[in-house]
Amino acid sequence: MMLRNLELWQMDPYREKILLHGEASMQTNELIAMLLEQKDGLTHKDAAAMAGQLTEEYGDAPTMRRTSVAELAAHKGMNLSLACTLTAALELGARSQAPRPSRFFVMGAQAVFEFYAPRLSHLTHERFHVMCLDARHLLIRDVLVAVGGASSCHVEPREALVEAVRLQCHAVIFVHNHPSGDPEPSEEDKVITRRLKQACGLLGIEALDHVIIGAGQWTSLAARGIFAEF
Repeated sequence: MMLRNLELWQMDPYREKILLHGEASMQTNELIAMLLEQKDGLTHKDAAAMAGQLTEEYGDAPTMRRTSVAELAAHKGMNLSLACTLTAALELGARSQAPRPSRFFVMGAQAVFEFYAPRLSHLTHERFHVMCLDARHLLIRDVLVAVGGASSCHVEPREALVEAVRLQCHAVIFVHNHPSGDPEPSEEDKVITRRLKQACGLLGIEALDHVIIGAGQWTSLAARGIFAEF
């Protein structure tokens, strides 16, 4: 017991607070400071000051997560190393809220939205994913197949379906985000969906849907009837 008391005495206030009162007792700025003071020899005081500046500007973790590494690094006292550490921690926290892939059963576009929104809705660039499903529509693997810019993402059917073929999956769902927040499908979205669905037909894979993720909303091309036109 004396050793544990000595160990606690030697800890910084943040770790002491977690041990005595639990992680839920920590303020956002305290959590950030705890991360920052482990990097580049920052003192407890400097880390606390920097964390205070960040939370004052961004307010909360979700808002901070939507900020680029470069923008975070531009703050006084910050650098790319610190910004990367903070971004990684925010991403890890967001991923912990997502359903576990090994147990995820796809029951429709709403379920797809809930699975991807924590990872895609805040981004300032497009990402295109393919959900590889078994015959019962259980997720086998989530595959990121392309990363684009603010308004487009180039996707080649051959590259998009390589993993689906390798996994011998029964069906797929295509998913990508619109950084603008508006999930309305563009003509380009319809064209790539047509090409992907045709490729799936040749490969014997069922293409169930193409879901576009926006800001708190989504669009299902299958529900719109657009999918059936191809």
